Amino acid sequence: MTLLALAQPASAQFFFKSHDMTGPAVTGTEGEFSTAFPKATADEVRAALVWRVRSALNVAALQCQFEPTLMSVQNYNAVLFNHEAEFKKNYAVLGKYFVRVSKTPRIGQDALDRFGTRTYSSYTAVNAQRGFCQTASKIAERAAYAPRGTFVDIALDQFRTLNNSLVYWSEERFPGRPRMASVAYVPNLDPRCWDRRGWLAKKCGAFYGPLASN
Repeated sequence: MTLLALAQPASAQFFFKSHDMTGPAVTGTEGEFSTAFPKATADEVRAALVWRVRSALNVAALQCQFEPTLMSVQNYNAVLFNHEAEFKKNYAVLGKYFVRVSKTPRIGQDALDRFGTRTYSSYTAVNAQRGFCQTASKIAERAAYAPRGTFVDIALDQFRTLNNSLVYWSEERFPGRPRMASVAYVPNLDPRCWDRRGWLAKKCGAFYGPLASN
């Protein structure tokens, strides 16, 4: 039996060793979410987290095109297609939450719009763009292949990891920037030191340089 090994495309690598952005999964019951979404049910908090992670992947699709191997746009489009029904459902849940906790439907809609704007703005990475793009790319690739209806599981599992990537980290294998030193050697080109057979050691001494014989 013959086994064929298929080459896998290499993911974009910006550093010799990238910082580990991994954060613990959340459940949606943490106190920070109770503060951010007062009076929200568990389903409403999860809907907000789904929308936050979806928004982050959207921002990545726009900001990370400088590195084509991340496939940010392609993976994001696949995520939208694969999880369209789940996104619509969670957005509806989120909209009803803001209406429910507001005095009027109009105020609720305005609150939903502000939530969306703040969410997108929070993932606009500048200084930490490389780490964010690399992390978002991995999450988008996972989501693109995940079974439909399971994006919420990815959102809960990757929410903190995604937020961790918004903090700037640089190369971790080498202190500072790795430097590649090179030396350009220019031999003695004095015509007195050369003839058609080569270097004239009797006139100019021993020849030094990359072509010198040992």
